[in-house]
Amino acid sequence: MQILKTGKDEIVYLLSRAIEKYKSETGQEIVQNTNRKNYEVLAILLSDISNQLPERWEEFGTDLYTPDSNKTPKEYPYRKYDITGGQIKDALNGIVAHPRPFLVDACYIYLFGVGRKLFEKNPVDNNLLTKFAEEKKDPEIIADNSDNHYKEQVVTLLGLQKKQANKLKLAWFIAACFSFFAIASYVTLVQQKKDWQTIKTEMNILPYQPTKSEIDSLEGVWLCYTGSPQARISDPSRYHKVVPNIIDVSYKNGYFTFTRYGASFNHNGYMQFESPGIVSVYSKIKSNSNNTESPRHSLLDLFANKNYLSAISASWNFDVGNKNKIIGIREIFIKLGKGGKIDEIINDVENASCNCKVIRWNQPDNKVRTFYLKNELLDTLKLNELKLLINENSILQNIPQDNLIITKDSTH
Repeated sequence: MQILKTGKDEIVYLLSRAIEKYKSETGQEIVQNTNRKNYEVLAILLSDISNQLPERWEEFGTDLYTPDSNKTPKEYPYRKYDITGGQIKDALNGIVAHPRPFLVDACYIYLFGVGRKLFEKNPVDNNLLTKFAEEKKDPEIIADNSDNHYKEQVVTLLGLQKKQANKLKLAWFIAACFSFFAIASYVTLVQQKKDWQTIKTEMNILPYQPTKSEIDSLEGVWLCYTGSPQARISDPSRYHKVVPNIIDVSYKNGYFTFTRYGASFNHNGYMQFESPGIVSVYSKIKSNSNNTESPRHSLLDLFANKNYLSAISASWNFDVGNKNKIIGIREIFIKLGKGGKIDEIINDVENASCNCKVIRWNQPDNKVRTFYLKNELLDTLKLNELKLLINENSILQNIPQDNLIITKDSTH
């Protein structure tokens, strides 16, 4: 009996066929690696199909899809049945056991013109079919019913001798295995230690051990101002905007880890001293996947004799789709203190009232300090000196592009 494949086997085959069809129709090849951006062209094409399902489900032969209750027009990727490049990447790599039904139906419609339900009635691709395994019968056992008593005794004696010999062989085999694994483990540990030293040297990992005073100066809670929203081209009112972030830094054995709380999303990362007072800062977007999304790198000089520190960062404007651009940017770090606990407030009335992310710092002295993280105008900052450091002149584009960063002159 043959039935349609399901789960990972089905979606991996469908997406592989869809990529082949896209290449044959457009002449453009989709590079299949861990970069979710490579799959966005196919994701947008399939999303245009999946968002038609609420109106055309009977025509396509699928299950019923309910329309989006929000009638406000939206663009990709904010529609109800939109598919992202990351979803296609994960499904194609076989790590999605239960793919979204509208992704599956969109693939069937793109490849065969009908949804999965209608395709199942008349399958035209045998590669999507699977069959139940047939039961295997045990071979017939022929019994020797001889009543020759002497023969039975001989067979029994030979069987006992064979068992003893097998036990001895097994003991020698186990001893040999233990010896082999002991030697292999030792060789592996030596090689791993050698490999780790090579990696540390070539990748400059932990080249400098910070002093206690340097650890104290970096560990703790920081306020960071960044002007990257000024380069977010999807925001027409982005001129002179900044956003505050809260960074919670903790020391580990020779290096530091941190969580960076932003207005829209959070980052995880680490810091390490490269030399006295010079710190490398690396982070990526915090997500449920193990993929590296929008990595950013910074250099921080702790020797600056000011109430704030200025860092140069290779970052992103964190825009949607192919509008997400690499930028160089100056950021301002202000040390607030040490100790206590950071709480992120979500799904609360306070979030709705300020239309922002709320962060509470429960300080060691039992005081609570609250931060409201959202994009705000640079001119509202109280420190005039900071306005000159993180205005539009502090942002450098990877590839020059008109109107990506709005200057003061261009707003008049």
